[in-house]
Amino acid sequence: MNIKKFRHSCLELTIDNQSIVIDPGGWSTDFIAHAGIVAVVITHEHGDHFDQAQLDNVIAQNPDVVVYAPAGIVEQLNDSHYGHAVAVDDSISCGPFSLDFVGGTHAPIHPDYPVPANVGVIVNNGELYYPGDSFFVPEGYKIQTLAVPASAPWMKMSEAMDFIRAIKPESCFPTHNALLSAEGQSLADAWLEKAADSVGAKYGVI
Repeated sequence: MNIKKFRHSCLELTIDNQSIVIDPGGWSTDFIAHAGIVAVVITHEHGDHFDQAQLDNVIAQNPDVVVYAPAGIVEQLNDSHYGHAVAVDDSISCGPFSLDFVGGTHAPIHPDYPVPANVGVIVNNGELYYPGDSFFVPEGYKIQTLAVPASAPWMKMSEAMDFIRAIKPESCFPTHNALLSAEGQSLADAWLEKAADSVGAKYGVI
């Protein structure tokens, strides 16, 4: 499986010329829709992960695409024909991909703000784990590649480091990092690499 990361939190996974796109939000300005996308996964409703214009571009190129997302997002889609509501413990097969949805809620930002639904996704029984905006640790999987959040108003670096240590992936890379300057990314990489080294994981930017 080829993994391509775009700006901030957008990923594209490709097997045999079929792709799944995860969280093509408004900040992922370098993502360009193309043919061959069989599904889109949206983890939660925040604009840096869910952008209707991005979805419209994907749908225009891929009339049979399916959008997997929490029910509240499916209700917001311009055309619900494309939407399929998913929740924790749902498992979906889509082309060469199997998707297991885990977690359930976004990490808290502040007591004054509501906590939206958030579904992390485990692809092909652990080949990739993308948690969305959470540090949920799933049980029963050996995670090969972990997409680890690197910067957000809902997290601190020690939590990201503990997340890597809890998951114990074979490799990991930073995501959710549009908030970081070059210096900030360098600092985040240094700390996350230390956490990866402590569990024998390879850390790198993709």
